[in-house]
Amino acid sequence: MRECRVLEVLATGPMTTVQDLGRPGRGDLGVCRSGAADRGALRLANRLLANPEGAAALEVTLGGLKVRARGDLLVALAGAPSPATTTDAAGRTRGIGHQAVERLPDGATLRLGAPRRGLRTYVAVRGGLDVPEVLGSRATDIMAGLGPERPAPGSLLPVGPPPAGFPVVDLAPVLELHHGEPVLQILPGPRDDWFSEEALKTLCSEPYEVTTDSNRVGMRLSGPRLERVREGELPPEGMVPGALQVPPSGRPTLFLADHPVTGGYPVIAVVRTRDVDRAAQARPGQFIRFRLARA
Repeated sequence: MRECRVLEVLATGPMTTVQDLGRPGRGDLGVCRSGAADRGALRLANRLLANPEGAAALEVTLGGLKVRARGDLLVALAGAPSPATTTDAAGRTRGIGHQAVERLPDGATLRLGAPRRGLRTYVAVRGGLDVPEVLGSRATDIMAGLGPERPAPGSLLPVGPPPAGFPVVDLAPVLELHHGEPVLQILPGPRDDWFSEEALKTLCSEPYEVTTDSNRVGMRLSGPRLERVREGELPPEGMVPGALQVPPSGRPTLFLADHPVTGGYPVIAVVRTRDVDRAAQARPGQFIRFRLARA
């Protein structure tokens, strides 16, 4: 008989969702890819456990998560470095690290505090979270309302069977998240001709602040206005993660994992894929900079 292994949710913090690598290739159906906002962190946590890179895990925003193991589990944390502790069934508490394989015995709890820097922490379990798939993915898309419901206190998240392989490292050396102003590489967008020649220079010369009006859909940025030379409306065009769309206010919005499939405002630039992960870890109140990538 297969051992029953479950992660019981006791507290979720500001926002906890189940995420994998999303549902690519469905834009023609009006469905964006979604998935982990920091895809590199999800992949790392899964690799440490010998899971497939796209196994479903928890994406935890600004800490506050508390879960209990039902059955012996192996877990790994990646992304924003939240202070993390485990408490076993006998009440003994110890701190655990990130980018490391950790045992969570039956009855033990795992608790995450607020991260010292960064925004999103990933909690992967060996075997992955075996919640139902929707359109081939276990990712929660908060804009479209697709995927599993957001975990709440009392939720029971089943864990899949462990993979055939075994973890081969105890700890992965990873550079700490940038604590200053992250610099994101950009490429000129499909509608950069809608802006003055100075607009792209302005975008790359001044810092922009991440506002509180930001989530998994995108980040509204506050900073110098980007001047348009063409007015009017665009017909809806396809959008991608990293697109810097500029509404009439002249302040750009940087799209993230749950971005709309189409948009009607011009896109002045697109953040390179590898830097979208870094953008997803920027907190409200933090400043970011853009730099034009070399061709």
